[in-house]
Amino acid sequence: MVEHFPVKEGDFVKKGSLLVRLKARELELRKKAAVAAREKIRVNIENARKELARISKLKETDAVTQKRFDEADATYRALVQDLSRSEAEIELLDHDIRQQEIVAPFSGFIVKEHTQIGEWMRIGNPVVTLIDLQTVLISVPVPERYLVQITSKNNTLVTVRSVSNLPVSGKIYSILSQGDPNSRTFSVKVSIDNVNHRIRSGMEATVVFNLAGMREAMLVPKDAVVSAGQERLVYKINDGKAYPAIVDILGYYDGNVAVGGELKPGDQVVIRGNERLRSGQPVQVQ
Repeated sequence: MVEHFPVKEGDFVKKGSLLVRLKARELELRKKAAVAAREKIRVNIENARKELARISKLKETDAVTQKRFDEADATYRALVQDLSRSEAEIELLDHDIRQQEIVAPFSGFIVKEHTQIGEWMRIGNPVVTLIDLQTVLISVPVPERYLVQITSKNNTLVTVRSVSNLPVSGKIYSILSQGDPNSRTFSVKVSIDNVNHRIRSGMEATVVFNLAGMREAMLVPKDAVVSAGQERLVYKINDGKAYPAIVDILGYYDGNVAVGGELKPGDQVVIRGNERLRSGQPVQVQ
């Protein structure tokens, strides 16, 4: 049960701040009983230690039997093991009690509350939605004809006009390999620093990429590229037969694929029926 819920939507919390505390009365009572049991074991261990020492002296003069000495020694050792189990139980209870307090894993803003005081929660249920605005991540849908010109080294300028008309420098940290087949765009991820937290999640941004650094690349029709496990292949024709050539996908441009690998300008490639081809299979050029 939620006992304490000190945060609300819109709050900024620092890493380690308390988000919610669950009721831990039952665990605390169990720990209290376990601590009392541990102290009793410690008293019994001290008595057993004294008894073992006394019997050890008597055994030196053969005043007690070996069996009596073994019994006293076994009693002492068993109590020591009981103490270890008791301390482990208390340590486990301490861990469970600490788990009743959920703290912020990072600094950020509370954007949604998922519980309230007095509510019962299941294990794994969320308590809040917390977002970190220190660094803003922007997803940019880039048309395929420009994607081949973009790398992680490209410079970008980002403008969030609701905050400022002045652009800030951004960094490309990811270029997704799979695009939207309907819009023919590919998601490029750009990050910018947001130290003052003025930019909020969901705001619109304009990103300008520097495409001045044009690069040359060999283009083949999209239909020429087939998948073979983790590899991409293009079947090129040599003396009327098809042979697979492994290629690297560099990007997409105007309905074609920019590739690198075992191809050279002028090679004939198969664009129809290539999913069923075998190496060295005769083909008919149409």
